[in-house]
Amino acid sequence: LRGLQVVEHCCSVTSLQLGETLQGIAKDLDTHSYRLPLGVTAGITPFNFPAMIPLWMFPVAIVLGNTSVIKPSERDPGACMMLLDMLNQAGCPPGVVNVIHGAHDAVNFICDHPDIKAISFVGSDQAGKYIYERGSRNGKRVQSNMGAKNHGVVMP
Repeated sequence: LRGLQVVEHCCSVTSLQLGETLQGIAKDLDTHSYRLPLGVTAGITPFNFPAMIPLWMFPVAIVLGNTSVIKPSERDPGACMMLLDMLNQAGCPPGVVNVIHGAHDAVNFICDHPDIKAISFVGSDQAGKYIYERGSRNGKRVQSNMGAKNHGVVMP
């Protein structure tokens, strides 16, 4: 359900992404801001949330005018493939969201390919540090969410 909440939010996000114009902020000075798509973005997802994490990535990317490359965990790619099948059935044009399968070589491809402008990662500390360093070194924007834990409090 958390993944679907992100998809629902994406249905309204376009109006939140409009640029702004502020006139007369100083003598003879106006400002204009523009929010422009990056182009190709990529998502690298973990095995333990095979549906929710891709839904945090590609819907946001495409509603903001980008294309997306998703690399699901090689341990359980089926949920991501089912989501992309539903996306295609809903009428998303071919090539807007693409899948790459694999392990280390697929990650390196995403980190190194010059057309990919941003990477979103969720997973382990070791992989996240590697992706952040390699992707950043190649001039990409990298969001690396590493080592999260689901905590519980036990009370009397």
